[in-house]
Amino acid sequence: MKLHELKNTPGAVHRKKRVGCGEGGGRGKTCGRGGKGQTARSGGSIRPGFEGGQMPLYRKLPHRGFNNYHHRVEFAVVNVGDLARLDAAITEVNAEVLAAQGLIREAGAGVKILGDGEIARALKVTAAKFSGPAKAKIEKAGGQAVVA
Repeated sequence: MKLHELKNTPGAVHRKKRVGCGEGGGRGKTCGRGGKGQTARSGGSIRPGFEGGQMPLYRKLPHRGFNNYHHRVEFAVVNVGDLARLDAAITEVNAEVLAAQGLIREAGAGVKILGDGEIARALKVTAAKFSGPAKAKIEKAGGQAVVA
Protein backbone atom coordinates (compact mmCIF):
# COMPACT_ATOMS: atom_id res chain seq x y z
CA MET A 1 0.00 0.00 0.00
CA LYS A 2 1.28 3.44 -0.92
CA LEU A 3 0.36 6.84 0.47
CA HIS A 4 -1.59 7.81 -2.64
CA GLU A 5 -3.67 4.62 -2.33
CA LEU A 6 -5.02 5.42 1.15
CA LYS A 7 -8.77 6.02 1.32
CA ASN A 8 -10.95 7.18 4.20
CA THR A 9 -13.61 4.90 5.63
CA PRO A 10 -16.98 5.85 4.11
CA GLY A 11 -18.73 8.30 6.44
CA ALA A 12 -15.57 9.26 8.34
CA VAL A 13 -15.11 12.63 6.61
CA HIS A 14 -17.87 15.23 6.57
CA ARG A 15 -17.89 18.41 4.59
CA LYS A 16 -17.74 21.62 6.64
CA LYS A 17 -21.22 22.99 7.35
CA ARG A 18 -21.54 26.31 5.50
CA VAL A 19 -23.88 28.55 7.46
CA GLY A 20 -25.66 31.57 6.06
CA CYS A 21 -25.89 30.25 2.49
CA GLY A 22 -29.66 30.41 2.00
CA GLU A 23 -32.68 28.67 3.47
CA GLY A 24 -32.23 25.62 1.26
CA GLY A 25 -28.88 24.82 2.88
CA GLY A 26 -30.53 24.12 6.23
CA ARG A 27 -28.54 26.79 8.10
CA GLY A 28 -29.84 29.98 6.52
CA LYS A 29 -31.35 33.14 8.06
CA THR A 30 -30.23 32.91 11.73
CA CYS A 31 -27.51 30.35 10.92
CA GLY A 32 -28.33 28.07 13.85
CA ARG A 33 -28.05 30.85 16.45
CA GLY A 34 -31.75 31.10 17.23
CA GLY A 35 -33.34 34.53 17.54
CA LYS A 36 -31.95 37.93 18.47
CA GLY A 37 -30.01 38.89 21.56
CA GLN A 38 -26.61 38.53 23.15
CA THR A 39 -26.00 34.90 22.16
CA ALA A 40 -26.88 35.59 18.52
CA ARG A 41 -24.08 38.17 18.22
CA SER A 42 -20.54 37.52 17.11
CA GLY A 43 -18.34 37.15 20.20
CA GLY A 44 -21.39 37.21 22.43
CA SER A 45 -21.21 34.75 25.30
CA ILE A 46 -22.43 34.66 28.87
CA ARG A 47 -20.02 33.59 31.58
CA PRO A 48 -20.83 30.44 33.60
CA GLY A 49 -23.06 31.17 36.58
CA PHE A 50 -24.52 34.39 35.11
CA GLU A 51 -28.27 34.60 35.74
CA GLY A 52 -29.22 37.66 33.73
CA GLY A 53 -28.42 40.16 36.47
CA GLN A 54 -30.31 38.28 39.18
CA MET A 55 -28.19 37.52 42.25
CA PRO A 56 -26.47 34.26 41.23
CA LEU A 57 -26.83 31.12 43.28
CA TYR A 58 -23.11 30.88 44.07
CA ARG A 59 -23.31 34.32 45.72
CA LYS A 60 -26.40 33.41 47.75
CA LEU A 61 -24.91 30.28 49.29
CA PRO A 62 -22.69 30.56 52.37
CA HIS A 63 -18.97 29.97 51.91
CA ARG A 64 -17.20 28.50 54.90
CA GLY A 65 -13.80 27.07 55.58
CA PHE A 66 -10.51 27.25 53.74
CA ASN A 67 -9.05 25.12 50.97
CA ASN A 68 -5.27 25.31 50.63
CA TYR A 69 -5.14 23.67 47.21
CA HIS A 70 -2.53 26.11 45.84
CA HIS A 71 0.20 25.30 48.35
CA ARG A 72 -0.74 21.86 49.64
CA VAL A 73 1.94 19.17 49.73
CA GLU A 74 0.81 15.70 48.73
CA PHE A 75 2.73 12.68 49.93
CA ALA A 76 3.08 9.28 48.35
CA VAL A 77 1.91 6.76 50.95
CA VAL A 78 3.73 3.48 51.66
CA ASN A 79 2.79 1.03 54.40
CA VAL A 80 5.22 -0.88 56.61
CA GLY A 81 3.83 -4.13 55.19
CA ASP A 82 4.92 -2.99 51.71
CA LEU A 83 8.48 -2.44 52.97
CA ALA A 84 8.56 -6.03 54.25
CA ARG A 85 7.97 -7.30 50.69
CA LEU A 86 11.03 -5.52 49.25
CA ASP A 87 14.00 -7.55 47.96
CA ALA A 88 16.07 -9.15 50.72
CA ALA A 89 19.26 -7.48 49.42
CA ILE A 90 17.88 -3.99 50.17
CA THR A 91 18.91 -2.61 53.57
CA GLU A 92 18.41 1.13 53.01
CA VAL A 93 15.07 2.43 51.74
CA ASN A 94 14.47 5.91 50.30
CA ALA A 95 12.27 7.48 47.61
CA GLU A 96 14.55 6.36 44.77
CA VAL A 97 14.45 2.72 45.94
CA LEU A 98 10.67 2.82 46.37
CA ALA A 99 10.24 4.27 42.85
CA ALA A 100 12.56 1.62 41.38
CA GLN A 101 10.57 -1.13 43.14
CA GLY A 102 7.27 0.32 41.86
CA LEU A 103 5.81 1.25 45.25
CA ILE A 104 5.55 4.95 44.36
CA ARG A 105 5.25 6.67 40.98
CA GLU A 106 8.21 9.03 41.06
CA ALA A 107 11.21 9.58 43.28
CA GLY A 108 10.59 13.34 43.55
CA ALA A 109 7.41 12.87 45.59
CA GLY A 110 7.52 13.24 49.35
CA VAL A 111 6.98 9.87 51.03
CA LYS A 112 5.01 9.14 54.18
CA ILE A 113 5.35 5.74 55.84
CA LEU A 114 2.18 4.42 57.51
CA GLY A 115 1.89 1.61 60.02
CA ASP A 116 -0.35 -0.93 58.26
CA GLY A 117 1.25 -4.39 58.18
CA GLU A 118 4.23 -5.94 59.93
CA ILE A 119 7.98 -5.88 59.34
CA ALA A 120 10.48 -8.42 60.67
CA ARG A 121 13.85 -7.26 59.29
CA ALA A 122 16.04 -4.27 60.07
CA LEU A 123 15.79 -1.50 57.47
CA LYS A 124 17.11 2.05 57.45
CA VAL A 125 14.10 3.95 56.09
CA THR A 126 14.48 7.57 54.97
CA ALA A 127 11.21 9.43 54.32
CA ALA A 128 9.63 12.86 54.73
CA LYS A 129 7.14 11.69 57.36
CA PHE A 130 6.35 8.68 59.53
CA SER A 131 3.21 7.84 61.43
CA GLY A 132 3.69 6.91 65.10
CA PRO A 133 2.93 3.18 64.68
CA ALA A 134 5.13 2.95 61.58
CA LYS A 135 8.14 4.44 63.38
CA ALA A 136 7.57 2.13 66.35
CA LYS A 137 7.35 -1.00 64.14
CA ILE A 138 10.50 -0.13 62.16
CA GLU A 139 12.52 0.52 65.34
CA LYS A 140 11.12 -2.60 67.06
CA ALA A 141 12.41 -4.68 64.14
CA GLY A 142 15.90 -3.20 64.70
CA GLY A 143 15.78 -0.63 61.93
CA GLN A 144 16.01 3.15 61.75
CA ALA A 145 13.35 5.70 60.78
CA VAL A 146 15.16 8.76 59.44
CA VAL A 147 13.16 11.93 58.67
CA ALA A 148 14.51 13.46 55.44
